[in-house]
Amino acid sequence: MKRIRKVIFPLLFSLVLVLSTGITAFAAGDGNIDGGGGGMGSGTATDVWHGQDGVRITVVTSGGSAVSTPFDLSNSNIANNVINFGKVSKLSYTSGTSLSPNGYYSCSKPGVALPRIISGTSSRASIEAIRRYFCSEYAAQLVSDKTGIAFDDLISGDYKLVIEPIAYFTHGGRNYAMTATEAALYNQMSGGTLRSKMPSLTHQNLPLSIFLETADLGYPAWTGTTSGKVSDSDILSALGIGIVSYRDVPEAELQAPDYTYRVDTDVITSITLTTTEEVNPDDPASVTFHINGREYTVTDIVIPENGSQVVWAKWHTPSEPTTLTITVSVSGATTAKTSFVARIISLEENLPPDPLATDTNPHFSTPSLPNNPLKLSASWSVWSASWHANWEWESDWDWESGSHDSSCPADCSSSHGHWVDNGEWVDNGWYDFTSTSYSASLTGSMEIHPDDIVPTAVGDTMKSGYGIKESATARFSANTPESHYAPAQTAVSYFPEFSYDNYWRLLSCSGGNPATFAFKANEYSTYGRNVHFTPVWYPDGTNYTVYTYVIDAWTPSGMLSLNLNDAVQIQGSLYDDWYSKRE
Repeated sequence: MKRIRKVIFPLLFSLVLVLSTGITAFAAGDGNIDGGGGGMGSGTATDVWHGQDGVRITVVTSGGSAVSTPFDLSNSNIANNVINFGKVSKLSYTSGTSLSPNGYYSCSKPGVALPRIISGTSSRASIEAIRRYFCSEYAAQLVSDKTGIAFDDLISGDYKLVIEPIAYFTHGGRNYAMTATEAALYNQMSGGTLRSKMPSLTHQNLPLSIFLETADLGYPAWTGTTSGKVSDSDILSALGIGIVSYRDVPEAELQAPDYTYRVDTDVITSITLTTTEEVNPDDPASVTFHINGREYTVTDIVIPENGSQVVWAKWHTPSEPTTLTITVSVSGATTAKTSFVARIISLEENLPPDPLATDTNPHFSTPSLPNNPLKLSASWSVWSASWHANWEWESDWDWESGSHDSSCPADCSSSHGHWVDNGEWVDNGWYDFTSTSYSASLTGSMEIHPDDIVPTAVGDTMKSGYGIKESATARFSANTPESHYAPAQTAVSYFPEFSYDNYWRLLSCSGGNPATFAFKANEYSTYGRNVHFTPVWYPDGTNYTVYTYVIDAWTPSGMLSLNLNDAVQIQGSLYDDWYSKRE
């Protein structure tokens, strides 16, 4: 039997997070920021932060000797061929280890997602969330599993965790994974190329995302800037490191979200009621969902003996990312759980950078299409109850006394009278329970074509470097009232040049049913077209296939989703359409 711990975590978690408005993309050579650390350049395909982050964890003794091989964690799917320098901790670099490129990279995606580590333009990190994560029993158990150090030994007070932020980014057209320390060392070795090309990531947001509040393991507390650029020497001596010191068992177990929703979306949250006794209209059950300051009450719930009933609330998520606790009050029945964690996320974080005519990718190979969870249909049912009349006569016999009449002898002492049935018809009926079945399905289609202003497109054959347009349709079919569902509201497109990862476009939605989706206006389009630009280097004679994931079609039985894709044929490049006219 798994041992359950009530836990308290008096620890030292020496982290300070800079909540600056960091950069997800920036222009080559753009080292400037607005007042307050605000907006940055637009970015290029050769020097850009992907918006992806993670951490490197090393277990050390209380004196600072490493007792485990460092391991990396990230919420993202990071390719194993990203350029990296192996699993080396800051402590090892401080001791004299030099950078050594590694041809293979690995990181793990934790079962409970990491909080944001490095703040971006549209995604802010929270030091409270980071502390809560790494000060949890879940994180301690994860470290135990990864390192092979027994849990009880890990939390005995003899060990510490060294936590370093990692950024995944493109520099010079090649993908890298670096800790803050590695970025500073690389910048020194390369003559300052990182600081000249990507200063707001490698010399601001990354190193200042985590640092010590108090001196530990030979590293000082950081008392310098928390919003400006820092030097390589500052990074190497003091930044990009946090320390968790275990002195007891960790805090209560980190709770994974029960639901994940998108911002500004109609969703459905459901629970299942059960009962061992009949719940009928004479004494029905009720449920109240307490969500984000509002109450959603469902009444007149009926369930047959030993039956169950799904009950739900349809509501609209907040417009900003957050985490909510949903509680449920139940009367007249039981449910397995009455408190839920809902994580509200935003998908508008990783728009593709501005493609340039000088971009190259000589090592590109066509990636496989994603295979995201697919759910095309759902079914559920609702109990109703109607009275089944069963009229029966219930007798009520009474004796009615009579008087002596002339026929009785004078000395008659017998009583006279007769029995009278004063009963009544009584409805000894019962409730008949009827289950009404409901179902829903999601179907869709998608087309991509060359943009209407592409001058040399022939049908769906076009030259690389030009824009493509998309039209996707999702039809939600259901035999239910509207209160039972929310039709498809979200579609996200991914592209082959980014291995269907790293970047995506959140499509505009027409609303209604069927819902239609299309690219939003591209900020890099001279004419404000609703397009995505194909990379100029895309190989000739190949299909350029866009993948679109349609989600947020909600039912009491969960979310329906679609995988869609379509392609254009690439033949030639926009360079072929350039010419010079000489007299």
